Amino acid sequence: MNRTFNITHKGKLLLEDGSEFPGFVFGLPQSTSGEVVFNTGMVGYPETLTDPSYKGQILVFTFPLIGNYGIPADSIIEKLPENFESHKIQIQGLIVSENSEEFNHWNAAQSLSSWLEKYNVPGLCGIDTRKLTKLIREHGTMLGKIIVDNEPTEFYDPDIDHLISKVTVQKPEILGKGKKRVLLIDCGCKKSIIENLITRKVEVFRVPYNYNISREDYDGVVLSNGPGNPVVYKEIVKTAKQLIAKEAPILGICMGHQIISLAAGAKTYKLKYGHRSQNQPVKEASSNKCYITSQNHSFAVNTKRLPKGWSVWFENLNDGSNEGIRHNKLPFRSVQFHPEAAPGPVDTEFIFDEFIKDLK
Repeated sequence: MNRTFNITHKGKLLLEDGSEFPGFVFGLPQSTSGEVVFNTGMVGYPETLTDPSYKGQILVFTFPLIGNYGIPADSIIEKLPENFESHKIQIQGLIVSENSEEFNHWNAAQSLSSWLEKYNVPGLCGIDTRKLTKLIREHGTMLGKIIVDNEPTEFYDPDIDHLISKVTVQKPEILGKGKKRVLLIDCGCKKSIIENLITRKVEVFRVPYNYNISREDYDGVVLSNGPGNPVVYKEIVKTAKQLIAKEAPILGICMGHQIISLAAGAKTYKLKYGHRSQNQPVKEASSNKCYITSQNHSFAVNTKRLPKGWSVWFENLNDGSNEGIRHNKLPFRSVQFHPEAAPGPVDTEFIFDEFIKDLK
């Protein structure tokens, strides 16, 4: 096991409650701030760091060794590496116990540290991530700062920021070919969601979150994952209400699930420390079938405020929070977890198949 610390720059993580965690800097040696959250996944750090849903957050990996299989080359923008979910690193900063500068993988071309530096993202290693994670679990998610060389920076609260505007696609594009057309409203969409649609032989019309869809033709709609607080995105909720009124098939994923729920008349709330892992157990309410899912979210839907005509589809077996809803008669469905996984188990990919059946 390789322990590599940058002795040139020492830094620390400062939480809003005053807690401090000193460490060693890798990646870009500059201060940053954001919401401090943790992910318990053992592998899949390239997918995780490129997931747009992490925009605005300082990510703590609980697995002690990160970087050991390196990062693929990312110089060719037109074609993303297989395990990238977007074109760049999305997090504000990274916290790990150990950063491995030495890496070994057939597809690796760069270290985690050099990749972070390329995208202007700082990291801290040598941190007691077990102690830090226990603190977050007990206190709840907190704002924090990575401070390097005493460079001052202010606390930053992503929950009041319009983060989707920073991660959405900039202009419409058509992807894939098929007889059916799916309108994909990009709230920070992961590449794997698009791939799951394309492999099912549909044409994907990917549009920015604020695109005027009133004159577009489509057979179904997907509202993608994305970062931030769903109540901030009132214009997207308004669009979702229009889509529901048209009664075309709709699938919401993660943030898309929360947007559809708000459009239907439900409410959302913030979880104490969210779900960020590849092993979240969920139960299908109607059958008691259980699935292991990949998740990344801070907010959840309050099913006590679920309107008439809608029912709970999935529930989380750890904390009982809602993991999906669907309409009792119309082709509307949404899930809090990621059926495309990436990283994680693909137990729930069948949800894409059910959506495709709705199109027909």
